Amino acid sequence: MSRIVYVNGEYAAEEEAKISIFDRGFIFGDGVYEVVPVISGKLVDRAYFLERLERSLCELSITWPCSQREYIDIMQELISRNGLREGIVYSQVTRGIANRDFAFPPNTPPTLVAFTSSMDLLENPQAETGISIATSEDIRWKRRDIKSINLLAQCLAKQDAQSKGANEGWMVEDGFVTEGVSSSAYIVKNRKIITRPLSNLILPGIRRRTLIEIAQRENIQIEQRLFTIEEALQADEAFISSATTIALGVVSIDGQPIGDGKPGEITGLLRSLYIQRLLEEASTAD
Repeated sequence: MSRIVYVNGEYAAEEEAKISIFDRGFIFGDGVYEVVPVISGKLVDRAYFLERLERSLCELSITWPCSQREYIDIMQELISRNGLREGIVYSQVTRGIANRDFAFPPNTPPTLVAFTSSMDLLENPQAETGISIATSEDIRWKRRDIKSINLLAQCLAKQDAQSKGANEGWMVEDGFVTEGVSSSAYIVKNRKIITRPLSNLILPGIRRRTLIEIAQRENIQIEQRLFTIEEALQADEAFISSATTIALGVVSIDGQPIGDGKPGEITGLLRSLYIQRLLEEASTAD
């Protein structure tokens, strides 16, 4: 059976779904997106994703395509129609359809598209083995706090990492790690978690936000500051977080091992506690 996707008020088989060639998302990358985990057939991390989407839309002066309740209902309907038990829902809002002109077109209805993907989030084998990181220069624009669909720089960085045999990339600017290509970046030293503070230079990761909450609840010290690759190589452990990875240990950077070359204790604890939180949220979701 074909996957069912959503485009501007219509549910359709993926091979039949279409958008206009004049959509500003297609022409300019003028839009934002979100990736929301699905556990036991339910959306999780819902409140934080809506908050971040609201902020991204506001920063780009794009109006909501529907109410927030309707947005959630669309995503849950896609989950139902596709029989998704575990994975993600990707959704994207663009400024809409207009003749090609750089200035914002007036009174243009935004475009909303969404689709599901099945993934093993909870039983990811990389949680046991850890992942490898390759570094690259951060060449992105200066408003990385907006979850923009402009991802060409990230595509180049991810391809560079994969060409080096790595699972993920860490981007470096002015000698300091900004974030992962599609994840937030952390190191751990003497049981203290170190991660870059929020600013326009990194995305405010939802998993980052929740992991910090969990760590604080567990009395694990958090230090939000810049760190270098050299410091990461001397760390006891390192890890990433994202919607699709939750939290995964980093065991090497540019071919050099971190700690004992295995996912660390703090990483494993945070992942376990986050999964527990997701399962509890899924069990009570409407």
